[in-house]
Amino acid sequence: MPRTMLTEKQWVTLSQLMRNTRRVYNKYEHRMTFEGILYRMRTGCPWRDIPKAFGEWNTIFRRFNLWSRKGIIHILFNELSRTSDSKYLFIDGTIIRAHQHATGAATEENEEIGKSRGGNSTKIHLAVDSHGYPVNFELSGGHRNDIVFAEKLVKNSPTCDFTVADKGYDSEKFRAYLTGIKGSTPMIPRRKVNLLNNDHMDWELYKVRHFVENAFAQIKHFKAISSRYDKLARNYSSMAALSLIMMWIPKYR
Repeated sequence: MPRTMLTEKQWVTLSQLMRNTRRVYNKYEHRMTFEGILYRMRTGCPWRDIPKAFGEWNTIFRRFNLWSRKGIIHILFNELSRTSDSKYLFIDGTIIRAHQHATGAATEENEEIGKSRGGNSTKIHLAVDSHGYPVNFELSGGHRNDIVFAEKLVKNSPTCDFTVADKGYDSEKFRAYLTGIKGSTPMIPRRKVNLLNNDHMDWELYKVRHFVENAFAQIKHFKAISSRYDKLARNYSSMAALSLIMMWIPKYR
């Protein structure tokens, strides 16, 4: 029997949240189907290589694709992240290499895959709370700048007292959005070329920005996250949401 990732209590929590959506039937086999999806996320294997102990691979994929289309996994993530401590919000982005099998989707969209010097890639823009737990994320092509998605990332995140980010978010327009619209104090250092100084910075708080880097390091332990194999942005987004759920779920041991 392959290794599973959920305790009984954790599965009961997730199962109840899934039923609360009124979009998922309460079926006995869902436990092993969910574990099969987690196995694929952890190993990055092709769907057809998922061990039969979890069920038929095509059943597991169809169920994942259905839940992805219905937004079920995102709903689970949003429900679990409701308990976040939003005094501080730490934001950043990381580039994910897209495997050659992730390209060529039969759609007219770019599926959030962009070309850069390193080849095809996707970027995950992530926001974490005061304790490093994820509260929101967005996908883009890997060639897109962090600042382009900053407002959207913060807009859909909990209201916070301070927003902490690196120099990649050095923008007076973004600072004005944080203070004027979100009511949050920006803790973003200015670049050396900026004529204004950094007297506003709380450097001790800025050091804690490693929380968002730690979150990236944690989800990249899953091979289907550290490399993108999914053709559809919708499915990779659901897989990313699942990896972030696994940061919250240890609270329910």
